[in-house]
This record gives sequence, structure tokens and C-alpha cells, in this order.
Amino acid sequence: MAGTETHYTLPLPSFDRPVRLLIVVAPYYRDIADNMIAGARATAAEAGASVDLVEVPGALEIPTAIGMAARMADYDGFVAIGCVIRGETTHYDTVCNDSSRGITLLGLQGVCIGNGILTVENRQQAEVRADPADQNKGGGAAAAALHLVALSRKWATRTKGIGFRPQGESIRLAGDPEGTTQA
Repeated sequence: MAGTETHYTLPLPSFDRPVRLLIVVAPYYRDIADNMIAGARATAAEAGASVDLVEVPGALEIPTAIGMAARMADYDGFVAIGCVIRGETTHYDTVCNDSSRGITLLGLQGVCIGNGILTVENRQQAEVRADPADQNKGGGAAAAALHLVALSRKWATRTKGIGFRPQGESIRLAGDPEGTTQA
């Protein structure tokens, strides 16, 4: 049973310059969303990050809004917040899979996102996961975004090993009879 398990949580990263997060929330279940927002805001504040919030109609719109903001706004990271409770149709599977896939694709492009979209069987599971005093999945999503921002900043300063050869280093080109050509 998940309630009896203990899990390790990474300590929050520290930052030498301000971090701006955007929480993108689908408030379909307003009370669940509000709890998750509270957890995300508290975690962001603990790390010294500032937070803005936008609402979208549903979980399927969260990746689109994050993608737009990543291209057009000035945020370091994003927190996706929503809740999908299984119903009587396969729409649940579509919403869960496609919202997750959209967030994953953005992440693979380098967007720093903490995924806090709950996918649960019933309201009770959602309430426990959303509660900042219980599983605090909103806070966990904010922490994930902050960790990715820290990694992004760490790796953004790299100047070696990113595809450039030092001046004068030889490389082998196809069709070169001598085997090397000056770079």
C-alpha cells in the first residue's frame, strides 16, 4: 500500500539568481487544484522562487499553454497542475496519456516542467495526493521543476565538449585520401 511506504526526497536546490515559475492549472476540480497550488506555491517560496499562475480549461490544454509560455514569455520553469479522475468512458485514458505525452515532449526539448497532473481512480485518492499536509503532489511538482531549472543553469555554463574542436585539431572526412583535414 502506497500510504505505508517511505520515499526519499531530494533537498531543494539553491539559486544564485532569482527563479521565475509559471503554474499552469486546469481547475476542473477546484478544491483539488487549490490544494495543489498551495503546495506548489509553498515549495517555490521555500526555494526563493517567484510564481505566476494561469488557468486553462482542462488537462489537455496544459502542455499547449506551457509550450506557448516557453516560447513567448520569460519563465525558468513550469508546474503543471490538474486532476483527472477515472469516469465511465475511455476519455480518461486519452486525457491522461495525451497530457502526459505533451509534457514529456516539451521536457525532452529542454523545457523545465514539474508534472503535477493527478491521474486517479476516485476523488478520495485525489484529495490525499493534493493535500499539502499529506502527499503534497503540487509541492512535489514545483520541486521537480526547480531541480530541472538548477540542472539547466548548471549545464548552460558548459563551454567544453559541446561539439566544437579546438583550433588545429584534425578530423577525418569521407573521401579524404590523406585521412585527415585541418578543422
